[in-house]
This record gives sequence, C-alpha cells and structure tokens, in this order.
Amino acid sequence: MRFLHLASVTLALCGAIPALAADKPVVPKFVEETASSGIDTIYAGDWFFIVGGGVATFDCNGDGLEDLFLPGGSATSALYRNTSTIGGPLTFKAETSGLELETANGGYPADIDSDGITDLIVLRVGENVAMRGLGNCQFDRANEKWSFDGGDAWTASLAITWEKGMNWPTIAAGNYVDRKEEVSPWGSCTDNWLHRPAASGTGFAAPLPLKPSYCALSMLFTDWNRSGTPSLRISNDREYYEGGKEQMWKLDPGAAPVSFGDADGWKSLRIWGMGIASYDLDADKYPEYFLTSMGDSKLQEIAPATVAAMRPEYSDVASRRGVVAARPYTGGDGRPSTGWHSQFEDVNNDGLVDLFVAKGNVDKMPDFAMTDPNNLLLQGADGNFTESGLEAGISTNGNSRGAAVVDLNLDGLLDLVVVNRRTVAQVWRNTSANAGNWIEFDVGQPAPNQYAIGGWLEVKRGDAVMRRELTVGGGHAGGQLGWRHFGLGAETTTSAAVIWPDGTRSEWTGLDANGFYRLERGKPAELVTPGG
Repeated sequence: MRFLHLASVTLALCGAIPALAADKPVVPKFVEETASSGIDTIYAGDWFFIVGGGVATFDCNGDGLEDLFLPGGSATSALYRNTSTIGGPLTFKAETSGLELETANGGYPADIDSDGITDLIVLRVGENVAMRGLGNCQFDRANEKWSFDGGDAWTASLAITWEKGMNWPTIAAGNYVDRKEEVSPWGSCTDNWLHRPAASGTGFAAPLPLKPSYCALSMLFTDWNRSGTPSLRISNDREYYEGGKEQMWKLDPGAAPVSFGDADGWKSLRIWGMGIASYDLDADKYPEYFLTSMGDSKLQEIAPATVAAMRPEYSDVASRRGVVAARPYTGGDGRPSTGWHSQFEDVNNDGLVDLFVAKGNVDKMPDFAMTDPNNLLLQGADGNFTESGLEAGISTNGNSRGAAVVDLNLDGLLDLVVVNRRTVAQVWRNTSANAGNWIEFDVGQPAPNQYAIGGWLEVKRGDAVMRRELTVGGGHAGGQLGWRHFGLGAETTTSAAVIWPDGTRSEWTGLDANGFYRLERGKPAELVTPGG
C-alpha cells in the first residue's frame, strides 16, 4: 500500500482514562448500495461451485483505497477498482487487469516476491494461479516464473506465512472433493498441499501433500501459543471422509509438518467446517477461534496454563458468550443455519470486536434453512454477544458465501461486501452516526514479508490492550490485505506497538484517534492521507 505521507509523529505515551463501553452495544446502521456501486459479478455454477465464492480486498494501485477481486465461479472473475470518495457512497469500476479468469473460487493477496506490489493467489477448480502484481491494477501469470505448481484440484482455501529465515513465503492450499473419483460419503477428499520455498531461495519447491486431508474449507497460519512459530489450522467438511476432523499441523522451519493428535492435547472435533475467524477476545494474549459449520458453530478458547504446557486443548464457549448462530434469527425458517465466512471486526467503534457471519444453504438441502440471513453479533461490555443483523440493516437472504468487513470509503467505519451464489455480490455502507472513535494502520517492514505477516499489532483503549494477529488466511475462500482497524470508543488518544514476526517488539507510540498511520519497522509512526 502506497499513498501520500503528511507528517511524521512521535507522540509521548498518553495517559488516557479507560473508556467504559455501554451496557448494551450501539447498533451500527448499514445501507445497501449494490445497485449504484457498479458491481455486477455473479458467483455462478452448480456442483463445483457449491463452496468457495470468497472476496479478496487489497490496494492494487497505491491510492489507499481497498479494491475488490470477485470470483465468477463458472463465469469470469473481475477486479473492481475502488472509486469511492472519502466518506461517500461506495462505487467501483471494473478493471481490465489480467484477473479475468474462469472457474475461480476466490483469492488471497500477499506480496509474494517482495517487490512492493501486491500479488494474488487465485483459487480455482482446476489449476490455481499465482498472479504477479505489476502495479496500477495489472497482473500477470507467474506460475512458471515462480515454479508455483497450481495442480489440478478443487481448491477452496488458502493460507500464507513466512517461515523463519525464508525470503519466500510458505503457502498452504486446501483442496476439496476429488473431481476424478466418484463422489462417495467417505474417502473422496483430495490431498492438501504445502508450498515451501525452493532450496535455491527463489520461488517454490514441489508441493508437499499433507496427509491425511479431510476436504478443507478454511486454513489459517496462526501462532496459537505465541511461540514465534505459527502452526497451520485447517477446518474440514466432515461430509466426505470417515473419521475426518479438524486439524492443526506443527511447522518447524526445515522440518517435515507434524499433525497434532490426542496425545498432544488436540481434541477430536468433527464439524462441517467452512470458515475460521480469530481474535484475542479476552486479552490474555492468545487468540480465540470461531469456526463456522452447518448448525452449531464453535467459539474456541484456551487456558494460559494449558498453553504453558504446550498443549492445544480448546474448550467451546460459544453458548456461554452468546455467539449463537445455529438457526435463522428472522424470516420464519426454523431449520439449522449454514455458516461460511466469518470475521471479527469492531463495526461500531466501541473498542470491542464484533462478529460477522455469512450464511446460505449449500444448494437446496431440505434439512437446513433456505431463508438464512447473515449474522452480525455485537460484543457488549460483559464480553457477551447479541444478534443485531436485523436492526443493523444487513438481514437480506442471499445465498451467501465469502465476505469482507473493511473500510471501503476511508471514513473510519467498516463497510461490508458479500459474495452470493448465483446472484450478484452485495455491498453495504456503514452510515452509523453514533459510532465511537477509531484508528487504522498499515504495518510494514523491509523485505521479505513486507506486511509483517505473522506479527501482532497491539493498540490501547485506556488501560485495555487490544491485540490482533497479522495473517493472510482464514475466512472462507478469500482474504484481506490492507488497513488494520481498531475502534477506540470515547478515547481521543491511544498508543500502538508491533510485535514483529521475529519476536522483536517496538516501543509504544502515542497517537491521536481518527487517523490513518503507517507503522514501519525502525521508523517513527507516520500520519498519512489515503485516497489522495
């Protein structure tokens, strides 16, 4: 991300008084602007596109605005350049970019070759394609240049990290049902792949199969125990593999991946796993994980004492914390819901992250809800969540898949884009008049891994410390690479610090609320004006 720099700021650590969130969270207001947005992409197709439909958001032309890659499924995918004015209606222009690909399920952005320009890995039914960013929203195929083997599978998930000492990233690709075998209730899943850097130091080695594989629909590299070495979480669809379950792989640099098992404390969990969202909800320095499924989704937390014993033993706290999205909350359909993309973000800027969940029947499964509105669960001061999708104005009943909660018009309010199956993708603008203060960050370091993937960003709201891991992965079939947003409630000043991927910690830096800042390693924080 590149944009106009205004000023360098090195403010003293502020002594802000903690802001107390209201007993009941403020409900944000969203207005759908699909019809006037310029977006007309439809995620089309039948059997091979029952899953996927993710959206990728990133800045493809350096103006600070988040642009959109929308997959077309059996139709053609599209890149939309963001033409919104700051604080104004959401508008986009389809760009001839080189990303006009067919059979695409979604995409994940990252600066793969560390040239300062964002690239995109496009997930497809067939060969996955590494698309090298050329600047000004132009892309070119790089599979051969980077020795990236795109295979010929049905890929529906991806995650990217940088292992220690590596100049190129490690990419995990999650594959679904084997298209070359007769579909059976058990055993028709394709191997997932781990693309590690080549021994030469440039490009990728041949992909390593991760066996067993259980039809992955979401993957996330995450440092669950804050050891400095991320593990790979995989959420799997139990439908197609007997004994299939959720997985986590230990990835020590230079060593073969090892799957955590019962003896390690990893409890067997079988769900229709479709999406992963993560955030440190309880401020204990360790992330919680929300797992979407058909019917009962999960919210997993770990006790610090268990982490100290290096055992990934998680307990489900979804019911206790009100993270309930098992059935539609409006529309009259009482059958179980089907959850896909999920994302933790603070949509009302009160300093407490909320949870969005995209919903939609797989196709016409009679045992599951056909009228299944997306969820917006707002976190209250007590740490519990309350469903507010209807009041917020996002309770439409599209057959949703992927999504992104992101500030599209740079007004400090998070907007929403959702990909629907067989109907046009939708966008909602956050028009809340009573939201709290906010701050957004672009985090960077020298190459490689210029976006500091695998690091942590910490922001103070009074005495409370909010933490988010810097990742590329999770969600469902699509990811975001851009501004990192925090709500601040009533606070007008804050402090921020970065734990870089190598474990080095920056000093706390005092900052004013309601601004965009560049946090670059070894340099003072910079106040910037994006959109110029």
